[in-house]
Formats: sequence, C-alpha cells, structure tokens
Amino acid sequence: MLLMAPDGQAKEAPIATKVLVIGHRGASALRPEHTLASYGKAMADGADFIEPDLVMTRDGVPVARHENEIGGTTDVAQHPEFAARKVTKTIDGRAVTGWFTEDFTLDELKTLRARERLPAFRSTAYDGQFQIPTLDEIIDFVATESATSGRVVGIIPEIKHSTYFQKAGLPMEDRVLAILAAHAYTRTAPVEIQSFEVANLRYLRGKLGKTHPNIRLLQLIDDAATHPYDVVAAGGKLSYGDMLTPAGLREIASYAGAIGPNIRAIIPLAADGSLGQPTPLVRNAHAAKLEVHPYTFRPENHFQARNFWQGSDPTTFNEAGSVAEMRAYLDAGIDAFFTDDPALGRRAVDGRQAL
Repeated sequence: MLLMAPDGQAKEAPIATKVLVIGHRGASALRPEHTLASYGKAMADGADFIEPDLVMTRDGVPVARHENEIGGTTDVAQHPEFAARKVTKTIDGRAVTGWFTEDFTLDELKTLRARERLPAFRSTAYDGQFQIPTLDEIIDFVATESATSGRVVGIIPEIKHSTYFQKAGLPMEDRVLAILAAHAYTRTAPVEIQSFEVANLRYLRGKLGKTHPNIRLLQLIDDAATHPYDVVAAGGKLSYGDMLTPAGLREIASYAGAIGPNIRAIIPLAADGSLGQPTPLVRNAHAAKLEVHPYTFRPENHFQARNFWQGSDPTTFNEAGSVAEMRAYLDAGIDAFFTDDPALGRRAVDGRQAL
C-alpha cells in the first residue's frame, strides 16, 4: 500500500502493525557482540527484539556467536591450552581456518572472553570482560530484564550453518525448540527463528504447526546470485534471486512470515555511493503477505550511503547519518530492521512517527 507524504512523494506503508527495532547481535556498535552486556544495552536502548546467532558446542549446547569460528570474537588465540585446536575446515563450501565452537565443550568455551569484532571502527575497552552466553542464559536474562522494566522484548535467534551442524551430528532445530519450550518466557513472548537456509525453516514450520502462535519464521536472503547452502548440498539450483521473484516470495510465504534481505536489496547504492531508488522488493513481498526485516544499519560512516556521511573519515560515528538512512528505508515500507545501535533505531522510528 502506498502513502502520500506531506511533500507529495509516494511512500510504501509497512504491513506490520508496529515497525520493530531489532538489536543486531545486541547493541553491537557499543559492546562486544553476542554478550549479555550487548543484549542488555540493546534492551535498555529500546530494542523490541534482541538477536542471538546460534552455533553448537561439542556437547550439544547452542551458544551465541555469529560464526562457529571464534578466533575473531574471543581471546581463544591467547589460550595456549587450545593452540592445537586451530584447524582448517570447510564451512558451507568455504575453507575457514581458526578455532570452532563444535571442538569445545561448553565448560571450555566459558573460559574464553569476548572481544570486539571490528576494532578498526569500535572501542576495545570491553575486551576480555564477557563470556559466551548459552541460549538458556540469554532467555533467562531477557526474562529478568523484561520483568524489571515491565516491557516484553522479543528474541530473534538465527540458526547458523544448519546443514553443516546436521552433518557434524549436532543438529540445532529440535534443540532450539526444546529450549524455547522449557522457558515460561519464550512460551509467550515474541520469538522469530531465522535462517539463510530453507529446509530447516520448512522443517520448523512443520514442527510448530499452529500451536505456537508466538513463534514466527524469517527467511534470510543473501546476494541474489548465491544459493542457500542446503540447496547447494542437495544439488539444487534455487538462488536467492529466484526466491525474490513474485513466485519465489509466494513460496516463502508458505512457511515463513517475513524475509530478511540486505538493506541494499531494498534501496541499492548509486554509482557514486549515494542512496539510489527503491526496488520493487518491499511491495512484492507485501503482496505475498510477507513482512520485510532487512539487515543491517550501522552508525559509522563506512557502512552508510555516501550522502549521509559526516566528514570524510570512514570511522566517524555518525548518529545523524544513521537515523536519516534508516528513515529513508522506513519510507520504503520496511516492517522491522536490524541495527547495531538500537538507540538510533528507536530515534529513527519514534521521531519519524512524531513528524
């Protein structure tokens, strides 16, 4: 549906009753990602959802890391007792060298401490302070913080590398559902399970049926020319570009309630790096009754369209530019969005509603 702005420009309307701010890996611009400190900061700054990416330990515990390789986000390299565990593995068809969660027990991972993933852009002042949390710990933490604040905050876990972990004998899907069912909070609070793969979301749709109205599914979308890894592993040809056609979107709607594309699939950058014109993606997704939850808005110049930059230093923390960029995408009709700084996301949504 189109709306008319006061300046006479047409704007796409969201189909969600409320546009949601999702704390991407918590408040990852301000605290090391996927730590309770990062999630707590996101909640304090007004996030409607916090996002734990999930990978597995050797003893079958889902923990929060963006990747199962943890050399870049923990101090594992400083632990001589784990030096021999540095290996090269093939993850989703790509050779990766480092330390992997599935080679560690939970007790061993708990001896590590998180560090900033983007030290060239973000503070390292919190390095070495925080543990890797489990999904159980995250749910307990969110439940406690929500009870204290009187505000229900949703959880949007991403199942990472589903096919890889299944082949490693550490399937995540049923384990995640069991953990969600074991906590009173996640039996009623909003939950949205996301994945870049397809088969696991279809499996979850079948397992959930219609008896878990608080749990939705989100199909994440990568670059158009690439393929979900479960499709690759099965010898299929379906690409993410195919999934974003009107027919592909209707097929996604048969098992998921939303898509999560990169923000540039919605409004791409022009040749000069400035923000271009919206594609039909949001309108087509809405026509298929799918919400659109794009990723990721970041507060540093480097990650923003050039017309929103403040000065010429790519490392500048540019609050005004981030808010302006988010509002351009809100005008394009998105229903929720991932941001590394939920306080700015809150400002973008609430300030725009007040205009």
